Amino acid sequence: MGRTEEFEELRPLLFSLAYRLLGSVGEAEDAVQETWLRYAASPTEPRSVKAFLSTTVTRIAIDVLRSARVRREAYIGPWFPEPLLDDPYQDPERSAELADSVSMAALLLLERLSPLERAVFVLREVFDFGFPEVASAVGRSESACRQLAVRARRHMAEGRPRFSPDREERAQLASRFFDAFREGDVTALRDLLATDVAVVGDGGGKAPQLANAVVGTDHVTRMLTSLLALHARVDVTMEPRELNGQPGALFRDRDGKVLHTWTLDVLDGRIQTIRSVINPDKLTHLGPVADAWAIAREVQQGRGRGLGRGLGPVGD
Repeated sequence: MGRTEEFEELRPLLFSLAYRLLGSVGEAEDAVQETWLRYAASPTEPRSVKAFLSTTVTRIAIDVLRSARVRREAYIGPWFPEPLLDDPYQDPERSAELADSVSMAALLLLERLSPLERAVFVLREVFDFGFPEVASAVGRSESACRQLAVRARRHMAEGRPRFSPDREERAQLASRFFDAFREGDVTALRDLLATDVAVVGDGGGKAPQLANAVVGTDHVTRMLTSLLALHARVDVTMEPRELNGQPGALFRDRDGKVLHTWTLDVLDGRIQTIRSVINPDKLTHLGPVADAWAIAREVQQGRGRGLGRGLGPVGD
C-alpha cells in the first residue's frame, strides 16, 4: 500500500480528531491537508503510520487552537462550533463516546480546557489512545499526560452535557417537535419544551442574530410561532437533519441556500436547548449560503404589513 492509500484510509480518523480539537470543519480540513503535506514530504517511512499522522494532526491542531482561543475572546455574541452533518470516522466499540463527544454541548465544554488538556482528553477518552501514544502526540511525559487527563476529566464531569440516553427517543421527540413547528401547533410545542428551555444564536456579527437568549416555555413558544409566520412570508423552508450527532435542522431560503441551522438538546422527554448557527462563515461547508441580511430586510419591509418582530433565532 502506497502513502496515498495509507493516508486516505486514516483520513476519517484524522478529520474526526481535528474537528473535536478545533470545533471547525474548515480548520479541521486544513489541518488534515497540512498533515498530508508533511507526510508526503517526509524522507523516511514512520514505524507506525497511524501514530505519525495522529501526532502530526494533533500538534497542528494544538497550534491552531492556541491562536483560535485569542480570536474567540473577541467573537461577537455566543460562539458555537461549526455544524457537522456526518462524522466520517466510525468505531462500533466506541460509538457512544464518539457520538457524545461531537455534540454541540460537549464541544462547548471542551472549550473550557487548555489546548493540551483538550488534546489529551480527546485522544485518551474519545479515541482510546494509550498514554504512550498520547504522550508522543502532545510532546509531554506519560506522567504529565495522566495529570492532564485527570484535570480534563474533572472539568468535563463538572459540566457534563445532559442528554436523553436513547437516540431513538431523541429522534422521535425531535420529529414531533418539527411537526408541531411546521403546523404552528402551539399546544404541542409547549408540551415538548422544558420549563427552562433556551434558544441561543451564533451570528458572529456577520448575520442578524438574537441580542440575548430567549428563555422559558412561554417566551420560546411565542418566538417559535412568530418565526413560523416569518419563514412562510419569506419562503424559508426547514429540513430536519441530524447535526453533531443530535436532532437538528437546516433552514434554506427560497433558492435552496442554507440560512441557518438548529441543533436540539433533549432531556427527560423535553427540548432543553435550541442552538442556532447563522454565521455564514460557519455554514459554507454545508452548501451555498443564503444572504441573511437580505432576508432580514425583507422581513423589516413586511413589518408594516403585520409580520411581527424579528427573525427569532435568525435575528432580532
